[in-house]
Amino acid sequence: MSDAPRPDAGAPRPPSGDWLGTPFLRFAREKPFAICALDRPEARNAMSPAMYFGIGYAVNHVGADDDLAGLIITGTGDVFSPGGDLGGGGADQWVDFGATLSMDAVLPFDTLRTSTKPVVAAVNGLCQGGGLMIAMCSDIAVVSDRATFRVPELFRGIADTYYSHMLARIIGPIRTRDLMLTGRVLSAREALDWGMIARVVPHEELMDTARDVLAQCARTAPIARGVVKASLDNYLGLNDRIGMRSSLRAPEVSEGFRAFKERRSPDWVHPDLRVDGRL
Repeated sequence: MSDAPRPDAGAPRPPSGDWLGTPFLRFAREKPFAICALDRPEARNAMSPAMYFGIGYAVNHVGADDDLAGLIITGTGDVFSPGGDLGGGGADQWVDFGATLSMDAVLPFDTLRTSTKPVVAAVNGLCQGGGLMIAMCSDIAVVSDRATFRVPELFRGIADTYYSHMLARIIGPIRTRDLMLTGRVLSAREALDWGMIARVVPHEELMDTARDVLAQCARTAPIARGVVKASLDNYLGLNDRIGMRSSLRAPEVSEGFRAFKERRSPDWVHPDLRVDGRL
C-alpha cells in the first residue's frame, strides 16, 4: 500500500467515504476486509490529530458498510506507531497534539473497544504510546516478532490514566508499575508472556496471519459477539478522565513537550540523572 501515490492533501478535509481525512492513513478494500495503514514514514508514523480521528472514523465506516466484514490496522516500514506527534506539523494539521489529548471525540480508543465488527491490529514494528493503545483496544493484536513496545507518557509529563487503568486490568498492577514508571522497552515475546498481546508471528507472516485471524472473528455470530464484547468492555471500565485532563493543563506537560522537541531531559530530572537526547 505504501507504494501507491498519496491523495493530494490540499487543505485539511474531513473524512468522507474511503477517504479517512488525512493523506497519512491509507484505506484499502480486500474483498470482505478493509485495511487501514498508517503511512507517514517521514515522521516514523507519529500520529497527528487527524490520524487519530481517522482511525476511529475507519472503524465506524467499516461497521456501517454491508460489503465489509472487518478491519485490519497496520503500519508501514518498521514502525506501527510511536503514538502522537509531539512535534506537531504535517500536511493534515488542524489542531495541536496537546489539545488532542483532552478531546475524547478525536481519540479512537473507546471506538475500537466498542466496534461492531472485528478489528485486528497487525503490529509490524515499533509500537508505543497511542500506537500501543490502539493495539490493546483492538479485538486482537497479531504482532511481528520484530515489534517492540513502550509506554513513555510519564517522560512527557502526561498522567495517562487510560494506560494505568487499562494495563492494570490486562497485565496486573505490578507489571504496570514496571512498564510505566521505568519506560522500559518490551520485546514482542515479553509482551506476549505478559498477556499484553495475543499472538506473535514471524514478520513475513504477519499480514497473512492477521487476515486469517480476522476471518475467524468475522465468522462468529455478530449479536452474540457484541454481548461478549460488552461484557469485556465493562470489565475494563473507565479511567479517571477528570484527573487526566487536569494533568494536561499542568506545567509538567508543557515542559515535557518542550524537552521532547529540544531532544533533552525535562527540567524535573535531577542534573546527575539527565541523559543526552530524549528520554
